[in-house]
Amino acid sequence: MKLISWNIDSINAALTGTSTRAGETRDVLHRLAALQPDVLAIQETKLSKNGPTKKHLTVLNEIFPGYQVVWRSSVEPARKGYAGTMYLYREDLKPKVSYPRIGAPEPMDDEGRIITLEFPNCFVTEVYTPNSGTGLRRLDERQVWDDRYRDYLQQLDQQKPVIASGDFNVAHEPIDLAHPENNHHSAGFTNEEREHFTKLLAAGFTDSFRHLHPETAGIYSWWAQRVITSKQNNSGWRIDYWLVSDRLADQVVSSSMIDTGARRDHTPIELELDLVVD
Repeated sequence: MKLISWNIDSINAALTGTSTRAGETRDVLHRLAALQPDVLAIQETKLSKNGPTKKHLTVLNEIFPGYQVVWRSSVEPARKGYAGTMYLYREDLKPKVSYPRIGAPEPMDDEGRIITLEFPNCFVTEVYTPNSGTGLRRLDERQVWDDRYRDYLQQLDQQKPVIASGDFNVAHEPIDLAHPENNHHSAGFTNEEREHFTKLLAAGFTDSFRHLHPETAGIYSWWAQRVITSKQNNSGWRIDYWLVSDRLADQVVSSSMIDTGARRDHTPIELELDLVVD
């Protein structure tokens, strides 16, 4: 089973934009299509409440022929054109799709942050975890979110194994970012966020990348888009993850980042499992 997850930072810009960055993003989409994943998870779609337009779907079908598309957008009272998630999966797969509400602080449950695919032998779920924000203004709400999300994954895990991906907006350990010494009070590396991620793993889940590469440093999934030299200097953070239920850990074949060249921001992450879904 091959799965890919990516925070795309606006799928509208990727599919219809004319900027250099839009072209770079489309190039990455074509690269992902060539890898022929069973499932592709996309976060931060920034679509309207009506979801992808006919033009969006046409372009997606051209790049990913033979895939089904499901999506979830931010809806009122949440901000318009904010957050959002999407799945593309092989059309021969027939998962049951759900759009859970986890009892998060308002309006997080309306921001389109989670989609779950249920297969006969596993759940595949993606998340776009809320950022604690400038000045950590959303840190308190973020901690409640983390608790509710952990509860949700545990509920799934009690039924069948879970494969969870997304932008978790936290670098778990100092090895997961280039400059930990300067970021202890930055969103994504506070003690609170890191402790909640530790609790998530302790609840029965394995960080697939760290499972295979326990001591590997300098491998990141995000570089600040606004800092021109961030990628050149590899001043990155690993904040995107493939987590698996502990009982699937030994079936992880590979867990890696997919190179996006000069394009800054998030890079796609890939997981291969010795598991067949049908």
